[in-house]
Amino acid sequence: MPVRAEFIFSSGSRELHAHGVRETITVPAVNGDAADSPLQQQVRAAFDRARKAGMENPVVVGAIPFDVNQPSQLYVPETAAWQEADPSTHAQAMPMPALRSMDTVPDQHGFQQGVANAIAAFPAEGIHKVVLSITSRLHFTEAVPVAALRTNLRRLNPSGYLFQVPLPGNIHLVGVSPELLIRRHENVVQSNPLAGSARRLPDPVDDRANADRLTASAKDHHEHGFVTADIRARLSPLCTTLEVPEHPSLISTAALWHLSTQIHGILKPPCSNALQLACAIHPTPAVCGTPRDEAHAIIRSIEPFERGLFTGFTGWMDADGNGEWVITIRCGVLKDEQLQIFAGAGIVAASDPHAEWNEVQTKQRTMLRACGIS
Repeated sequence: MPVRAEFIFSSGSRELHAHGVRETITVPAVNGDAADSPLQQQVRAAFDRARKAGMENPVVVGAIPFDVNQPSQLYVPETAAWQEADPSTHAQAMPMPALRSMDTVPDQHGFQQGVANAIAAFPAEGIHKVVLSITSRLHFTEAVPVAALRTNLRRLNPSGYLFQVPLPGNIHLVGVSPELLIRRHENVVQSNPLAGSARRLPDPVDDRANADRLTASAKDHHEHGFVTADIRARLSPLCTTLEVPEHPSLISTAALWHLSTQIHGILKPPCSNALQLACAIHPTPAVCGTPRDEAHAIIRSIEPFERGLFTGFTGWMDADGNGEWVITIRCGVLKDEQLQIFAGAGIVAASDPHAEWNEVQTKQRTMLRACGIS
């Protein structure tokens, strides 16, 4: 982790800025929902050391990968402070270097074949849903300024959770997630899963019609139901009350309409901390599938690349256990003139491989537009 690391996380009108590295935490997040897990023990010990060094309420920031057996990318910064996010300062698009090349893995044929293979395996494996993804490697004519990419993402997606996470080797994870995995404030817990999406269209009438089709889509409601049911099952034992609306609502980003459910609960004492709660429900069917283990196995057998931090979770937690973690989507990994971006789609038995390819193409538009690529 670079010594002069800068971590940024925006949530609503507030933005967390963290600077410097006090200590890094790379222990994998396996069983991270348990208070005595290696991850939780390391975080507690790091907080104790930071407090002894004079930090009143230290925070841990960073990202957990999709596969929790891989190393975590967390650290306790030297300083961290919240400030008002000022969208007016980001009205101007920042220029980006020219694109030299872009390679996508798998290609259209490979992805559609993977979707067909996954659906064919559903009955034998007892799978109801699996999420399959693509990755594109973009090479620019010169180094991409991380601040410019971040500014463009914010400008185009003002309501998203913007994040910038420093990684070892002068690498940055940058993105603007629409999806809150977990928020904990004292004894209140919130989650806002998204599943089921439709492309935004330039013409307002066509755009509204596409939104209405999503609202009426039995396939998308079926897919969304797996996610809310799974989160309910995993959070219920930790809560005295948990409210899960019967039907999803509709939200939008610049690129997509989404089916969205706002989940609220009151935690049982002693309250699990925000990182425990995130680990308890990760990976949700929104990024993995259901049943979880079988879906994970299908992903490993079909996807021809490592997801790394993509579809993991990114955010922060303070020493009181309050925090926010968002799903690491609509993101890229930036190193100098190279940017690797990702996109995934939820596959159910009724999925059409060509339509799912169109969906991952639409989801990549968030990062492509921020790079000035239409």
